[in-house]
Order: sequence, then structure tokens, then C-alpha cells
Amino acid sequence: MPAAGRGERLGAGIPKQYLPLLGRPMLEWSLAPFLADAACRGVVVVAAAGDIHWSALRARLPRPVREAVGGATRADSVASGLAALRAARAGDDDWVLVHDAARPCVTAAEIDALRAAVGADPRAAGGLLALPLADTLKRGDAAHGALRSAGTLSRESLWRALTPQMFRLGALQRALEAAARDGRSPTDEAQALEWQGLAPRLVAGEATNLKVTTQADVTLAEAILAARGAVAARPAAVSGVRP
Repeated sequence: MPAAGRGERLGAGIPKQYLPLLGRPMLEWSLAPFLADAACRGVVVVAAAGDIHWSALRARLPRPVREAVGGATRADSVASGLAALRAARAGDDDWVLVHDAARPCVTAAEIDALRAAVGADPRAAGGLLALPLADTLKRGDAAHGALRSAGTLSRESLWRALTPQMFRLGALQRALEAAARDGRSPTDEAQALEWQGLAPRLVAGEATNLKVTTQADVTLAEAILAARGAVAARPAAVSGVRP
């Protein structure tokens, strides 16, 4: 789980992955369902160098967590986490789940669905949770001083990428290394595989699996967690990497 970002857009004074949701850090919620998954056998959290918040959270975790130091980009941080898995003797064919620290509402059902769909297809180049776009899409044009609608785009076959994303360790590591050599930084892991000519499988996720980027998202995430009865239960916390 890459958790080295600063999340400055929220203006909270602390990295957004540590913002409290119902009294617990967002990162703790994001990690929780992976701990409950018996198939999650290895754990890596990628934190920023000098992160002063991580140690307090780590002390509460009920399972051992391997650590890695994050890089300048998401891709760098994921690569650092994969290297930590290599050091723990994970192999090329082990499955790795990469999940955003800022997605605190992912469910066990989504993780199960992703694992089942990708694991059932021996030819799959991995896969990712995603949502088909439902809104009408507009192309904006600000050429005349005001942003105006300059056209309507087809939403057919368009999906919004979510996490976790699931790939073989070796394939993902090689794809990220190739992107780095080419001077390219993928916005998610699937893009790195796509640049290698591969087509990761799309698995339908849930609309509640939102990425927190604004204060409104914080409020919505708290409402989702509360609606699930999460207030009364302490969530388990650990990042999910499944060989």
C-alpha cells in the first residue's frame, strides 16, 4: 500500500492518509479489510521518509507489517514496495494487490470479486476494480475567457479505475522498470502493464469505493463507514499483498 503522499489539496496540515475518520486514521480504514482476508499473507506499507505519523499507527497493528520508503511518484513508491516483497522472498508468480491509502471504504466483497475474476482466468494479465461511467461527459473550452461546453463525448466503453489492482509481482515490477527507463510515470499500475501491450481485466467495483481528495469526500467516507456500523467496531489494519 503506497502511503507516502502528502495530500496537500485537503489543506489539513497532515498527510491525508492520517486524517481521522470516525476517530481513526484513514490509512487504518484502508488497510482493514486486507487483514481480515486469510489469503493476505504478506504486508508492505510504503511510507514517506521521516513520516512521523506512521509509527503510532504501526504500534496498533495486530499483524506484522513490512515497511518501505516511498519515492517521488506513486510508481516509485509501488516499486519500492515490490522490492520489499522481493526481499521477503516473494516470487515472480506471486499475486500482489496494490491499494490506495486514500480509499478507506473498499469492501471485502470487492477484494474477493477481484481475486476470483482474475484468478479464474489463467491468461489474465492481472486486473483492477473499476466502475463504468454513468454520467454524460462534456469537453470544456475556456478559449473565450469562460469555461463552456464544447462538445459531448461518448462514454461507451469508458470505466473509472479504482483499487485494489492485482498483478503478478514479476510482471508488475518489469512494467514499472520499463516505464522508468522510458521516462514515463504511470498514473496507476494497470497503465504500466498497458504500455507493455497487456490488457488487464476490468472487474466491477462499488461506487462507495471512493478516493478521498476533498473535504466533501471526507464527510462522505465517514457517512459510508458509519452506515456500515463501523463506529462500534475497531477496524483491523494491515496492507494487502497476496501471494
